[in-house]
Amino acid sequence: MSKTLKKEMYFHGHNNLCYKFMGHQHIVNRFSFVFFALLMMMVSTASMGQESAEQRPQTTAYYTDIPPKIDGKISDEVWRKAEVLSHFRQNFPTDTLAAQHPTSIKFLFDDTYLYIAIQAKSSGSDFVATSLKRDFRGSTTDNVSFFFDTFMDGVNAYQFGVNPYGAQRESLVSDGGIDRDSFNPNWDVKWFSEGHIEGDTYVAELAIPFYSIKYPEGCTQWNMQAYRFDLQTNERSIWSRVDQNQMLSNLGYLGVLHFDRPLPKNNNTSYFIPYINGARSKDFEIDSPATDDIKVGFDVKIPVGSQMILDLTLNPDFSNVEVDDLINNISRFEVSLPEKRQFFLDNSDLFSSFGNGRDASPFFSRRIGIAQDLEGNTIQNDIIGGLRLSGKLNSNLRLGLLSLQTRADQANGIPSNNNSMLALQQRVFGRSQVGLFVINREATGDQALPEGYNTFNRVLGLDYSLASSNNKWTGKFFAHKSMSENDTAGNLSGQAQLRFNNRFWNIFTLALFVDEEFESDLGFIPRTGFIKKADKVTRSFYPKSGSVNTYQLGCYNEFYFAQDLDYKQTDQTLKFEYIVNYKNQSRLELNYFMRYVYLFDDFDPTRGDDALALPMGSEYTYNSWALEYNSQPAGIFTWGATATTGQFFNGKRVGLQGRINYRAQPTFNMSVDFDYNDIRLAAPYPSAKLFLIAPKLEWTFTKNLFWSNFIQYSNFSDNFGINSRLQWRFAPMSDLFLVYNDGYDSVNFYKRYRSINLKLNYWFNI
Repeated sequence: MSKTLKKEMYFHGHNNLCYKFMGHQHIVNRFSFVFFALLMMMVSTASMGQESAEQRPQTTAYYTDIPPKIDGKISDEVWRKAEVLSHFRQNFPTDTLAAQHPTSIKFLFDDTYLYIAIQAKSSGSDFVATSLKRDFRGSTTDNVSFFFDTFMDGVNAYQFGVNPYGAQRESLVSDGGIDRDSFNPNWDVKWFSEGHIEGDTYVAELAIPFYSIKYPEGCTQWNMQAYRFDLQTNERSIWSRVDQNQMLSNLGYLGVLHFDRPLPKNNNTSYFIPYINGARSKDFEIDSPATDDIKVGFDVKIPVGSQMILDLTLNPDFSNVEVDDLINNISRFEVSLPEKRQFFLDNSDLFSSFGNGRDASPFFSRRIGIAQDLEGNTIQNDIIGGLRLSGKLNSNLRLGLLSLQTRADQANGIPSNNNSMLALQQRVFGRSQVGLFVINREATGDQALPEGYNTFNRVLGLDYSLASSNNKWTGKFFAHKSMSENDTAGNLSGQAQLRFNNRFWNIFTLALFVDEEFESDLGFIPRTGFIKKADKVTRSFYPKSGSVNTYQLGCYNEFYFAQDLDYKQTDQTLKFEYIVNYKNQSRLELNYFMRYVYLFDDFDPTRGDDALALPMGSEYTYNSWALEYNSQPAGIFTWGATATTGQFFNGKRVGLQGRINYRAQPTFNMSVDFDYNDIRLAAPYPSAKLFLIAPKLEWTFTKNLFWSNFIQYSNFSDNFGINSRLQWRFAPMSDLFLVYNDGYDSVNFYKRYRSINLKLNYWFNI
């Protein structure tokens, strides 16, 4: 069927846009009625207002002329003058009681550092610390962590945390901290910590340089949160109360950290970060001789005023970045992978938070530095250099400017491109935001462009992110437009999304449109030419006794309508879920799915060579079950798995996915990810057994010496890879890496590729 662009809605017969699901129309109609009735009820009963600063908990950091020694002992005389913060209350298993075991925290500061002292008592000495490595996972490790909203805007914050051995974690928090997508744990900065265990108590000291974070010059207070995971008692406790249905990171619940004198002017330190990388590699598939290469480059960080930073890079190298996880993607669409390259991480939400991350994200930084060759294969495309300016222009307005130049690769038909984005975010109505952006990808130079290659692609847009003052209402509304050479009409993308979340109800509704001609070369747009409608209702129940903390019942309904098929319905997923959260932090979830799919392209879920694809224009209605369990995180041995069974297109599927983890704390951690799918389509269509297994072995000999070994085998992607990475952090943020990569065909195990890299980078203060 030829694709004919339709710019207006099309109605006929019983209306293609009505909610229909084969034999389940009565269920859908009833669901829609109940959903909107509940939504209106919650709108009418939503309480407004937020605790004033006087009602929120407060503490004070006092200035000191004598800095404490950061040794994890808190024995310095200077700590005696510090105010003690100790009134922690539970967040889990309840959010109404005082914490079982005390946590005390003290703050001091001088002209260079914010100092923090921590004492955390528990029921015994069996503290859980899976690793000494930086950026441990907070929910699986005993730790005390902090959120610092230095501009007190309720939108952005810094997270710092330590485990009982003083190992560090830090993240950037954006979009009010309302969900897991608000975290960027790949962000790293200089700071210092030490810790040790004393019987049933661990003690830690932190020193966070003021030059590592941004804040208003001369300010005397920040919004702040302190919270603790105690895995011996399966308790989460917190300083400033957060409703249990909300994320701990929700920046609408913070207390206040006062300073007894104005803070010093910050960010007056610039950094020059050169690197040298020596590499030897061999491509066995083309039987070329081994090649030796030495690569040099640098990054520069320059403060611009007290609230912005200018990042410059020349010839960046990312060979030390952790390899991506393989995925057995049996869906019809591309999936996104997280950005791990350090240059793109600071203030990354300024660029990446626009649009809908699942369906229509106009900027996806991983598009920069990769390209397609003449055969459609994705290959690396070197970045020559670039800049990024990001930060606050004032207390409410943020600016982001990014521009990177990629190198031409004439042998593979890839031109040189400039990749740029300008973003502005203005805080409005307390914690909400209005954002404006312009994205430009433009071919540069005088090389001939491949057939069908656009000279430029531009996207501009306006976003509004809602966060109510009572923390119950959130939403995302946007309108985007793309423009390419000889294609500037229409090309729109837009969304209206609203969520209500209180202690008992979580209600969500979304409507999204992406035009057939909408295109963002630097974005993540898995499909175009559709309208999506999605609704969800979840009800939580809190038993008064027993081993269960909460029960949850939920229903999710999602539709897609194709623009070039007269807005015919092409997809529906109706999901019923039952979730049990136990007091020991284990979790059980049972899901039932009813799906309808109309294939607008040929599709083979097995990706087999010469396999007969399910034909374009065919329709399928199928149902399945999924059972998921995650064990309590405190054990030496932990595991989580999801078992799936049921119909799959015109056949059946049995699947098992999950992770097994073993730790010998704090120096060794082993995990094994696995993914098995047994797909059996009706003849003459293909059947296959798809395996993915990925063991990872990590040794953290000290807090500065790490050895990680990652093995991945997948017959789906025809890949067997080995990545071994030894990292020595010989100075703060300065590292020596030795990285070995080996790649094989997963069927015949012939060698494909081998490389070894020795990379050194160092942070110079300038």
